[in-house]
Amino acid sequence: MMGEQARTESLFYYFRLEEQIPETHLLRLLDRYIDFSFVRERLRGFYSTTGRPSIDPEVLLRLLLVGYLYGITSERRLLDEVRMHLAYRWFTRLDLNAEIPDHSTFSKNRHGRFRQSGVFREVFEEIVRRCVEAGLVEGETLAVDGTMVAADASQHSRVRREELQKAAQVSRTVQQYLAELEQTNPVAAPALVSTTDPDALLATKGGGSVRMAYYDNYLIDTSSRVILEVEATPALFHQETAAARRMLEGIDKLGLHSKNLAADKAYGSGEFLAWVMARGVEPHIPVIDRRHQTGGRFTHDQFRYEPAENAYYCPEGKALRYRGLKIKAQSYSYCSTEAQCEGCPQKKRCTSGAYRALSIHWDETARQAVRALVGTPAYQRSRRARYKIEALFAELKQRMGLRRVRLRRLWNVSEQFLLAATAQNLKRLVRFLAQRNPTPALSGA
Repeated sequence: MMGEQARTESLFYYFRLEEQIPETHLLRLLDRYIDFSFVRERLRGFYSTTGRPSIDPEVLLRLLLVGYLYGITSERRLLDEVRMHLAYRWFTRLDLNAEIPDHSTFSKNRHGRFRQSGVFREVFEEIVRRCVEAGLVEGETLAVDGTMVAADASQHSRVRREELQKAAQVSRTVQQYLAELEQTNPVAAPALVSTTDPDALLATKGGGSVRMAYYDNYLIDTSSRVILEVEATPALFHQETAAARRMLEGIDKLGLHSKNLAADKAYGSGEFLAWVMARGVEPHIPVIDRRHQTGGRFTHDQFRYEPAENAYYCPEGKALRYRGLKIKAQSYSYCSTEAQCEGCPQKKRCTSGAYRALSIHWDETARQAVRALVGTPAYQRSRRARYKIEALFAELKQRMGLRRVRLRRLWNVSEQFLLAATAQNLKRLVRFLAQRNPTPALSGA
């Protein structure tokens, strides 16, 4: 006969939450291999010794990690999901008898004690150290890149900088922004500023749509796809290389001996290439090169340099002497004279002016060295491995739901990027540790 399941409720149940979580579940592996108790010790000084007990900071961190691991970007929705999901309750130490924290209490602790202590940065760096100590990170070939993440602001919220004082009368965010400008550099502010999120900038990347955004910058170990450094910056082109410098300096404390750095052409300026080489690292980066943009005339390669004279010689053997330094163009200027070029049989192929001039980048030696690396086996391997960073950005946006930041202001956005990168690293670390003792394929990831 056909069975029928009626809804019934027993008066008593025998139930152990521990028994409901599969041994190979991602959250069980995280709980088995990662000890988060250091967060409690780190924040102890930010809690009063009197009054009612607050929420355990380790519980708050575990709640946040669940959100980033499973793409739950809303704190309200996260707490609802924890209330209903057995594995989330188990991982966050909130059994069926425990009260789920109130949303306001959760936010107050996150934006109060957690921010004051800088604990999100410390958690990220602690997990990176554990990746290195476990032998997951090789550190030989690194890759750097940035991705644009939409801000929680509309481009229509922008006003002229002169109108900010008026906007500050009704916006606490704008008040804080103006106070920060007074303490730093007011001249650096953009002409148009969003009253919703003053740190967000109107930008586009890769031919995409124009939107208010930030850059999320990653420095990764390509062998393991572990994120070694992460930094949030305004969505400005020059911020990518500036962030790359800070991130490369930041990993010095890890004791890694990197050989190569892979990146796309956005990082191919002579200044950055020279800086990377000075650190003893080979830049496997396409050089930003405008030497051949000469309108069909003689290119720079057709001029011969004589170091003893510090002069270039054209195909007709005429000397172009050093004339000075161009600060804005970051180059040295070399020119011939009108008398030298007058009557030259190849002048039409050389210049349309009265004489020929050359601008040589002041880091041309580094640029030449990097050009010589193109085509070598190491360069080709680095270029192929660089695309692993794109997979991490895809994971960030598609699986972790961070196509758009939920919080506003640069410091809040930085916390989001740090937590997301921490979650990405944790998944790779626990899988690596679990492989030392073979288990069935992971579930719930």
